[in-house]
Amino acid sequence: MPAQDKYNRILDALMTLLENNNIQSISVSEIASTAGIAKGSIYYYFPSKDAIIEAFVERSYSSSIKTAKQLAKKTDIPPFTRMALIFQACRNSSLEFLRQKSVSENEDLQGKSMLHHKYLNYIVSELKPVLTDIICQGIENGEISFDYPEALAEITLLVLTVKFDNTLIPSSPQEIEQTMLGLIALLEKGTDNPKGSLNFLTAV
Repeated sequence: MPAQDKYNRILDALMTLLENNNIQSISVSEIASTAGIAKGSIYYYFPSKDAIIEAFVERSYSSSIKTAKQLAKKTDIPPFTRMALIFQACRNSSLEFLRQKSVSENEDLQGKSMLHHKYLNYIVSELKPVLTDIICQGIENGEISFDYPEALAEITLLVLTVKFDNTLIPSSPQEIEQTMLGLIALLEKGTDNPKGSLNFLTAV
């Protein structure tokens, strides 16, 4: 059996088990049995159950992240337009997260919290370098004025992921819109852009 096939079968097995079990009760032995492979084989691909969960999260949301990374590299596009692509990637990933939550309806609160934490960590860690590069390019071109591009990227992504997935702090559509407008106002002031110039970011 090809290595990638086994890798995917392990992750597919975890998804199957999540349909009727909470994530904390699922053992590596159960994952191996469901995947139809020996338990020892799993450790060839993953050092622990936690690593399997992280890979499962990465595979589930990698598509929109990959698209954002490809588009964000287009340096002929203005930096804030590329930032809008990052915003859209966060929204798409959040929608996918909410859709896949239906797979784990039997998940307990602690299990959901674990999955949510790993989801947020993946999204922020993957997109932070991309957004930082965009901000740095804007600074170099004189389109953005800011002394801490990495911090700005992290703050922006944390706000976006928490609000867009709407799980950690449930909010109404109006509250989400207000938060977005507040974030945009802070971006405008922090980067020396005229008031209202970044309102197009709300269209994502």
